[in-house]
Amino acid sequence: MVRLSFACLGLACFGLSAAHAEPRKVILDDDGFALAQWMVIKAPDVQVMGVTTVTGDAWAKEATADALRGVEIAGRSDLPVYTGASFPLVNTEAQTERWEALYGKMVWKGVWMKHWVEPTLQKLPPYHGPDVVPDLPQGNPTIKAQSERAADFMIDMVHRYPHQISIIATGPLTNLALAQRLDPQFASLAKELVYMGGSLNPRQTRPDEVAHQFAREFLNTPRREFNIRFDPEAASIALRAPWPKITMIPVDPSTDTELTPALLKRISRSDTPVARSLKTREPGFPLWDEIAAAVWLDPSLITQKADLYVDVNTQFSASYGDILSWSPGYQPGLGEGKTIVVQRIDIPRFEDLIDRLVAAPQKPLSGRPLP
Repeated sequence: MVRLSFACLGLACFGLSAAHAEPRKVILDDDGFALAQWMVIKAPDVQVMGVTTVTGDAWAKEATADALRGVEIAGRSDLPVYTGASFPLVNTEAQTERWEALYGKMVWKGVWMKHWVEPTLQKLPPYHGPDVVPDLPQGNPTIKAQSERAADFMIDMVHRYPHQISIIATGPLTNLALAQRLDPQFASLAKELVYMGGSLNPRQTRPDEVAHQFAREFLNTPRREFNIRFDPEAASIALRAPWPKITMIPVDPSTDTELTPALLKRISRSDTPVARSLKTREPGFPLWDEIAAAVWLDPSLITQKADLYVDVNTQFSASYGDILSWSPGYQPGLGEGKTIVVQRIDIPRFEDLIDRLVAAPQKPLSGRPLP
């Protein structure tokens, strides 16, 4: 384990980049467009090449509609949105139900969630099939998604801009696995992968009831996390790919965070379209995806990290979909990727960063990044 303390000095400080610096290019891959994606879109010196969607918390088609509406609210209707995988590579709803019959109930199953096992403060999203796109609370989009598939778009981008494209993945890793299988050069041509997923040994630190309800997920199963468990085979393929750099945001640092009513009121107080939209968001959730976005934007937020080799258990057993990790030298050597694992972050600075980005004026339209 490595404990680090960073200072924000000179040009390294977020928001103070050198004049005429090349914008950082990024693709946002997610299963639901929200605050994390807005943070990156509104950040200075960042060029979002596109948004790709995948099934997880929502079906890919619904996530695409959500992303289209999200870029509209951000004033960035020029950003292209690409629909990705509708189903995991191997895992299915029926297989998940059989697994639960053998090994016990899961707290969260994403699009396969029909009811909470026990009383829960959070709302239960409506259960429906993959082709149903409900009306969105923020209004339906007026723009359309691109016809190209998400995996093909990602492959195209890393070939067009070799070693310049970062990918921030905040849902299951199905699109990344498909891209790697379609093009073995895909991961090696990217700049880096930053993903929210996995769980090592989280400890609940917040005393409120909402936090304890989320702690159910890892209280007895500390290595299980939804984004990885939904498509374990894809996660293993993606994490074994030859990325130049991988940063993992597991559940662990999120236990110190929560979108409390007070924080929600703070970040939605400005009169920007994003802030106004946030006023209707349900509070009480940890800031999982937002940590991934923030750490990519400003790595100095990391206060504790570890260098580990990471893979996923793909055997259909009680530990199916659990994270496997090793300190350097202990890994089996079967392609496990060396990973920077974020364990703790500076919470006050993290919340300040969210506040600054949400309150920032809209960035001007820059045109589609594709010619």
